[in-house]
Formats: sequence, C-alpha cells, structure tokens
Amino acid sequence: MNIHIIGGGNLGVAIALGLANYSQGNHITITRRNTAQIQHLSQNGITVSTNNIENIDQADLIILTIKPYQIDTVLNEILPHISNKIIASAVSGVSLETLQHKTKGAHPMVRIMPNIAAQFAESATCISFSEQNKEAGEQVVSLFNHLGTAIVIEEKLMDAATVLGACGTAYALRYIRASMQAGIEIGFDAQTALAIASQTAKGAAKMALDEKIHPEQLIDRVTTPQGCTIVGLNEMEHQGFSSALIRGIKTSLQKIKE
Repeated sequence: MNIHIIGGGNLGVAIALGLANYSQGNHITITRRNTAQIQHLSQNGITVSTNNIENIDQADLIILTIKPYQIDTVLNEILPHISNKIIASAVSGVSLETLQHKTKGAHPMVRIMPNIAAQFAESATCISFSEQNKEAGEQVVSLFNHLGTAIVIEEKLMDAATVLGACGTAYALRYIRASMQAGIEIGFDAQTALAIASQTAKGAAKMALDEKIHPEQLIDRVTTPQGCTIVGLNEMEHQGFSSALIRGIKTSLQKIKE
C-alpha cells in the first residue's frame, strides 16, 4: 500500500517506523510542517515532507495523527486533491459521523487508536468503522495487526480505548519506574533495576495475553501462604494501589469527554 501519514508527532512517527520495520511492500510518506526532528526517518525508507498533499493522490490509505483543532484545516487542504481514499483517523474525540460529514461521505472513514508501542510492533490498536465501510476497515485491521494487536470495538468505546490503550502506556511505564526506584532502594544499580522491572512487566503481560485468564489466577501462582509476595501485595492494596489506578483511568476519560 501507499500510506500517507499526516502528522509527524510521536504517534505518527511510531506508526511510520512500525510499518517500515514490521510490514513489507508498503511505501510510507509522513508529513510535518517542521521536518528537522524527523529527517532521520528517511534512513528507514520513509519519505519525509513538509507538504501534506505531496503525492497524496497516489495514496491508498491516509492516516491522520493530528490534534483535534487541526482537523478542519487539514481536511480543507487535502480533500480537493483526493478521491475515494481510505482515511484512518487517530484524532481523539472526532466521531465517524463528524468525519463523514466533513468529507461529505466521499471517502471510507475508519477510526483508529494505536499507541506509541506501534514502533516496536507492540501496540494495542483499537479500531472502529461502520458496516458500509467494512472492507476498508478490514484492510486497516490487517495493516495494524503487523504493529501488535488490532481490536475492533464499538465506536462509543473509542474514548475509553484512548485512555486504556494509549494513555495506558504511560500508566504502565509509571509502574515500571516505581518498581525500578524500589529496586534501587533494595540494592540494585539503576540499569539493573530497570532491566529487571521491565522484563518482569513484559513477562507478566505475555502470560496474560497467551493464557487469556483472569490476572488473579496468575497472581495465585506466585503467592504462597505466609510468603513475601502476599505481604507485598496486601501492603500495596492498603496504600490504594488498585483504587488509585482505577481512579486515574476514570479521571482521564472524564477529561476527554469535557
């Protein structure tokens, strides 16, 4: 596919690198007004441009990784130059109905919410599309399956997907940071503590993904009567570990809906 990514911020760059490194046969263009920070992408065979409409007429798929306030400006710029293109929008809070209205129904629209782990083919990408755009949606699902997992959800859950799957990357990293800091406190140097904390989180996630059972069942395998694991877990719960995380996720969702 010819893939045209508009928006060379962190997410756009992560998608471009993921596609370049983990999928084959695609030609990728990414645009940004100031390209100084993304010129290195050309080393991965990615075309970098300051012009949103450069070769856009040759694109099979246009991916929007821009801010909500930029949507009208970008669409007004590109729509006169394209015809019947699949447009995948990672623009937070902009519905399929709104996108279809803004494009006058001339293009198959798909909403996506990847995260920056797409760069390493480890994104949890949530995707929604209407029944009339099912074929286009399935193409986008197939593409993003190269970048991790692509999960089709109801559009009404896209805001929640943004919090759980995209903001969730930061929440997981905050856990790793805290675990690393504790590791230093109990005797490890920083790099060793980071390596142990990161691999442990990765291993736990791998078990949850592969076994597809409730995390508590996996926790039971680690905890033994009167052991060090259970006392640590209980202390974390006494300090509000789970409730703080849940409150944080719900607060982020409230912010999106404002």
